[in-house]
Amino acid sequence: MREPWVVGVSGASGTPYAAAVIGGLLDAGESVDLIVSRAARLTVLDETGRPFRDAHWAEDLAAWLGRDLTGADVRHWPAGDLAAGPSSGSYRVRGMAVVPASTAACAGIAIGLSKDLLQRAAEVNLKERRPVVVVPRETPVTRSHLEHLIELHDAGAVVLPASPGFYGAGAAASAQQLVDFVAGKVLDALGVPHTLFRRWSGQLGASRS
Repeated sequence: MREPWVVGVSGASGTPYAAAVIGGLLDAGESVDLIVSRAARLTVLDETGRPFRDAHWAEDLAAWLGRDLTGADVRHWPAGDLAAGPSSGSYRVRGMAVVPASTAACAGIAIGLSKDLLQRAAEVNLKERRPVVVVPRETPVTRSHLEHLIELHDAGAVVLPASPGFYGAGAAASAQQLVDFVAGKVLDALGVPHTLFRRWSGQLGASRS
């Protein structure tokens, strides 16, 4: 039986993180159910120059990820489709990552607003006690944002801010290496194997090229 990971992309800046997580899941041979919010489509267009359209989602996703999706197990659900599979706990999935997670998405999930499929799917996975990773990128944060993140933590989510470490590649790390570090931490939290970053070995500067 197909049992995908749900990836929800909200409208916060940081769509490269989403692309790296999706790519990492596909590289690991995992199935992916993708939900891109209406606001996220604007962010994708702004940060990549590429559209993301319901009617052409497969070709738009391939262009966004820069990879051939032939043979990849990816399903797209429109964010406005509240009758979609991920809206129900009886729809089998392994868990969900919300990456990047806007302050609005964090608040909506924390209070159970379910204003769109992304928020509803996250709420469903929390209530079903499946792994949920939320990747806030906003900085600085307000008290209300912190309170919503605490509520998500208390509900069982892993709150994983987009805060890359430099020990893998050093101070001269490229933007892609920093993106991959965060994506790798997301996959770690989901229990999905990857080689997106060099792990700490206990030795300063070990094997750094």
